Amino acid sequence: MLKRNFLKTSWCRLRTRYVHKNVSPPEREFKIKDCEIAKIRNIGILAHIDAGKTTTTERMLFYSGLIKDMGEVHHGNTVTDYMEQERQRGITITSAAVSFNWKDYRFNLIDTPGHIDFTMGVEQTLQILDGAIVILDGSAGVEAQTITVSRQADRYDIPRIIYVNKMDRADADFDMSLRSIESKLNVETLPIHIPVKEAGVLEGIVDLITMEKLMFDKKCQGMNLIKTKLTEKDDGKLWNIASEKRLILTDKLSSLDDQLADVIIEQESLENVQPQMLVDSLRRVTLSRKGVPVTLGSSYKNTGVQPLMDSVVLYLPSPANVSNSKPYRCFENNLSARVFKIVHDSLRGPITFFRIYSGSMKKSQKLYNVTREQSEQCTRLYIACADDYEEVAEVSRGNIAAVAGLKGTVTGDLVTSNMSAANRAKQIMSKANPDQPDYVRNFFASGVNLPDPVFFCSIEPPSLSTQSALETALQELQREDPSLRVKIESDTDQIVLSGMGELHIDIIKERIRSEYKIDVDLGPLQIAYKETVQDPIKDTLVLEHKVGQTKHHVSITMSLIPNYEEKEKLLLDRSTPDNASNIDAIHPRIMNAIKNGVNAALLHGVRLSCPVVNVGVKLHWLEVTRGTSDTIVSAATSQCIRKLLQNGNSILLEPIMRLEIVAPEEYSSNINNDLNRRRAEMQEIAMRGNNKIMRYLAPLSELLGYSTTLRIVTSGNATFSLEFNHYQQMSAIDEEEAIEKARGF
Repeated sequence: MLKRNFLKTSWCRLRTRYVHKNVSPPEREFKIKDCEIAKIRNIGILAHIDAGKTTTTERMLFYSGLIKDMGEVHHGNTVTDYMEQERQRGITITSAAVSFNWKDYRFNLIDTPGHIDFTMGVEQTLQILDGAIVILDGSAGVEAQTITVSRQADRYDIPRIIYVNKMDRADADFDMSLRSIESKLNVETLPIHIPVKEAGVLEGIVDLITMEKLMFDKKCQGMNLIKTKLTEKDDGKLWNIASEKRLILTDKLSSLDDQLADVIIEQESLENVQPQMLVDSLRRVTLSRKGVPVTLGSSYKNTGVQPLMDSVVLYLPSPANVSNSKPYRCFENNLSARVFKIVHDSLRGPITFFRIYSGSMKKSQKLYNVTREQSEQCTRLYIACADDYEEVAEVSRGNIAAVAGLKGTVTGDLVTSNMSAANRAKQIMSKANPDQPDYVRNFFASGVNLPDPVFFCSIEPPSLSTQSALETALQELQREDPSLRVKIESDTDQIVLSGMGELHIDIIKERIRSEYKIDVDLGPLQIAYKETVQDPIKDTLVLEHKVGQTKHHVSITMSLIPNYEEKEKLLLDRSTPDNASNIDAIHPRIMNAIKNGVNAALLHGVRLSCPVVNVGVKLHWLEVTRGTSDTIVSAATSQCIRKLLQNGNSILLEPIMRLEIVAPEEYSSNINNDLNRRRAEMQEIAMRGNNKIMRYLAPLSELLGYSTTLRIVTSGNATFSLEFNHYQQMSAIDEEEAIEKARGF
């Protein structure tokens, strides 16, 4: 349990009236004060697309004094959406880091993408966060991508605050949003605000902790926040509603927090609980992830953002009290930092973003990459404000640092000060986890889990003279975005891009054209199918090859095991004494050659040259003559597996997507009829006001260009979101059609 005096800043200091001096700083003025670690907050903003993440971030920067004027997403002038494509499209494509001060605290805030195609940006960010703000659209509640990012945050055990945005809308419904949070996210909601509406217009907020009405002065863009104590005499109905909601909140908290329950039992009343007791209880419950504080506002209308920032201070953890920092204690007082983002600045070159877990990072120091086992020289050290940087001499533990000059370091890598510090940390970690060698190995390896791409296409430069420039551009873009895959087809020498969706690949093409000035051509989008086998099959392959005077001979017997999902694909048959003796006699060098052959063969199936999944390969027998090269052994292994795939009833698997459509009810039949022709399966229908929410499972191959079709079918009155769900076996007819379409690639 956290002690009540953990927060050194008193509640009274956070209740003071917000009055900022009318100064005229530069557009972005860095005045980032260094703070003790207890006053640092590393937070991310997570949400469905168009819920208001970037607008909320912009208000935070304005109220903190970092920027003079607020930008707007629809004007294309926000701080964190700085890429040309972000400003043109009005969406966040890449995560942006911003550091600023709020009162006596330092916020290291990261605005993340909301579109599912850029979910890798969210994944990279989550691994280094201490807390998060989940933003909802008050008229929509929990949407598809909200569920996805919440699941991602659950994997990293991140405490959260939920902010119900857009409460100024006529169809906004706070109670509906709370119900959707509890039903879809399966968390206990702890609303600390209720809206104050007059004739359907959001006028202000009631803070249930302090029983105060918060009014935001619209004349100064909400900068001046006026707080008025609610009284039964003056506020009547509003006071009664707030009192009832406060009792419900107190009762909920007491069921989740034993310390508060003891206080209530002692005083035999829910009504006289002091604000500080509720604050302390809310913090304990939030950090233990037993419940989630819920705030509200309208960022666009400059309402509710300052109380949200105060809630970050009060309820989200500092780097000193989060569990994800504990493994890094093996570095003791030495530097340990994890890379979570890389960007290529036109003036500064590659900028590598680190979260520092122990020690400190200094300008011009040498860094040792534990993951790559190599040293690199840090040239310049920065604090970031999106695409603007303040050069500093040192960044301390718990903060976000941006480093220039690193060439070999990639996202997910772990760095320290030198090799001896790395070796010492490995020894300490191994002693602390003697029974978990995989955990220790994974900790020092890359921390990025790469999702499988679902689309791919060829990309060609306009001329041979730009080939080298294109390869450089793709290397830099792949380093920034690990979910982008680039490979060269061995048969055709074509460069192939693989990505998370149509928008993802389209953005890459635009960036190559605008940032690198290469007018590339993309081939038609292809679906990233996979292959597997239905039946077990066993066979022997004999390969003989003579090079000079040396005769190479391999006889290998292998079998394929369907529905096998373990990570290690090569299995060894020791079922009989003869088999066991043969397997045990294989030299480790030859065994490595066999593994290389297995991995190479499973990269390309026989139906459509797609990766082979859910298949195990069992080695039963191997005979190799003296002098046979490792390359021949690998080739024999690959040929044997290809022979098995050809004879083992190999089939295609296609990606199936979760499709959610929100549309007026009158269009639902048109949408459903169209999707029935696309082999979609209806999963669920729900109502949200006058709109129907329809959820389907549909093959990705049937959804190419679906946004245009949906716009036509609904006259532009519907929205949809798409997310990968699983791979599924295709029918024989659909498989033949897919192969026929792909032959043109």
